[in-house]
Amino acid sequence: MTELATRYMGLALRNPLIASASPLSGTAEGVRRLAAAGVGAVVLPSLFDEQLRHDAELGARLLDAGSESFAESLSYFPAGAKADPGPRRYLSLLERAAAAVDVPVIASLNGITAGALSAYARAMQDAGAAGLELNTHFMPGDPHTPARDVEQRQFEVLANVRAAVTIPIAMKLSPYFSSLGELARGLDAAGADALVLFNRFIAPDIDANRLAIVPGIELSSAHEARLPRAWIALLRGHVSASLAATSGVETAADVAGYLLAGADVVMSTSALLRHGPEHASVLLDGLSSWMTAKGFSTVEAFRGILSVPRDQDGSAYERAGYVKALRAANVYRADPR
Repeated sequence: MTELATRYMGLALRNPLIASASPLSGTAEGVRRLAAAGVGAVVLPSLFDEQLRHDAELGARLLDAGSESFAESLSYFPAGAKADPGPRRYLSLLERAAAAVDVPVIASLNGITAGALSAYARAMQDAGAAGLELNTHFMPGDPHTPARDVEQRQFEVLANVRAAVTIPIAMKLSPYFSSLGELARGLDAAGADALVLFNRFIAPDIDANRLAIVPGIELSSAHEARLPRAWIALLRGHVSASLAATSGVETAADVAGYLLAGADVVMSTSALLRHGPEHASVLLDGLSSWMTAKGFSTVEAFRGILSVPRDQDGSAYERAGYVKALRAANVYRADPR
């Protein structure tokens, strides 16, 4: 008999599989389906700080028009209406989702404008969010931007939101930092309850045939798990914050691999979109079967057993793996049998 119960940033979960932000969690019914399929928690889609700033600017313009005009204008935007700016609809979804399921519902904010995010974070807490995920994806397009300024944005967002809420906060990070380990330890010390590794680089692409810039988004594949798994293995034991894995989760073996590296939870989006919410039960049943076959009765019994030993030089460990992989590739090219 296997026991899958675990904890994530202080929250008690029935298992380590979390449905991360996706269209599946964008409705109360979708959240109910995910919870019924067995996931330990659900992350709602992100609310972007661009939406928050637009909402604030709209409110300011209406106030400038006078209190009567403001009241009249609000009547054109009833709660839940299609024309309603995103923030109010988001709170409504959060309230309904939290009331509908018995697993933690985690709200998500995406952006780098500390003031806008912190102001709305409290409203999310009041609406029933069990936790808050901050996705601070930022690509410094200005080539004059110092690297430290990019890192400082992470700390400013965390500090502002931390001051506004009491629920746990997860920082969803990009891998594109010159010293991710230092950043992770700094955010841990600054009050992050969890680190989510990693957000994916989603950006427009170029269509050479149409001579046009086009949207570019693809579901993740198994090979994308290597980078977050390596960093989780390196960070395990060096931060007190929970470590959440995301990307490249298709099978129960992928879930087990992340847990062996030291992840506290494993998040899935692409697999659930490909196969439907019910695929969560396939992953969990497969994890239980794997644990039984390996002789593990609890998740804690094997979590992190393949992480980098704390007393070992992580850089040397990673370099050794890099060299070993290249040598294996050379052997394969010489004799592909």
